[in-house]
Amino acid sequence: MTAAGSPLCQIVSDEELANPLQTVDAAGWLGGDISGKKVLCLAAGGGRQSCLYAAAGARVTVVDLSPAMLEQDRIAARQRGHQVELIEGSMDDLSMLPAGGFDIVIHPVSTCYVPSVMVVYAQVARVIRGGGIYISQHKSPVSLQTSTQPRAAANGSPRYTVEHAYYRNGSSSKSGPNTPVPPPAANPVAARLREPGAVEFLHRWEELIGGMCRSGFVIEELAEPMHAKPDAEPGSFAERARFIPPYVRIKARRRNDQTATAATTQRLWIPEN
Repeated sequence: MTAAGSPLCQIVSDEELANPLQTVDAAGWLGGDISGKKVLCLAAGGGRQSCLYAAAGARVTVVDLSPAMLEQDRIAARQRGHQVELIEGSMDDLSMLPAGGFDIVIHPVSTCYVPSVMVVYAQVARVIRGGGIYISQHKSPVSLQTSTQPRAAANGSPRYTVEHAYYRNGSSSKSGPNTPVPPPAANPVAARLREPGAVEFLHRWEELIGGMCRSGFVIEELAEPMHAKPDAEPGSFAERARFIPPYVRIKARRRNDQTATAATTQRLWIPEN
C-alpha cells in the first residue's frame, strides 16, 4: 500500500499541520491541549498521525508492524523537524514499552487484523497510566458481515445483505479460535472497506465494548464517523454508508487502581418498591 501511494500512507500536509490538534481531534476528546503529553500512536504508521500529535506538542512514540509505514513517519519527522520514536512491533505484544508509560494511546482502525481484540486491550491497559485516555477506531461488526454491493429491491432502492455469521466459531473462548471473515469480490467499495489481501476478523460489540470495560477502561464517548451522503452515487462507498456505518470510534479512560477496586466492590442499589 505504501509503494502504491495509498491515501492511508500519505505524509501529513501543510494544510493539516496548520491546526494539528483540530485535524486529529475535531470532537475535542483530548481536552484542547496535549503539550508535553506522552502519546502512543498504535498501529498508526504512515507519516501522518505522528507528526500531527508532535506538532501539537506531544512526545510521540509510534508502534507499527510495517517498516515501510514507519519509514513514512521517519521521512515526515525529518521534513517537519519533529523528534518521534519509531518502533517496529505488533499491537498485540507491547512488551518493549514500559508499564504506565503513556498519557494517551491513539489507535486507528487495525484491530480487525488480529483474532483477539482482548489481547490488544490488555496490552494497551498495561502501557497507559491510570486516568490516561485511549481513543480507538474499529470496523463496525455489521459492516464486516454485509455485502459491499447492493441488490435492487422491488421498489428500486438498494438492498444490502448479511453474508457472514456474527458468531464466528471463536467469537467466544468456549468455541475455539476466531475465524477470518472471507474476502469480498473485488470492486471499488470493497477496496475501500477491506484492504486487498488482508486477513480480517470480526469482533462482536460484546468484545469491542464489554471487553474494553473488562480490561480496566471506562468508556466516555462513542461515535460513528459520518461517511454517508444523501446524494451519493448508487453503489458507492458513501451510499452504502447511508445504510451501514463502516466504523466506530471510542473514547475510554484507564481506571486507576483505586477506581478499579471500587468498581469491583461497589454493591448495586435496588429500590425496595
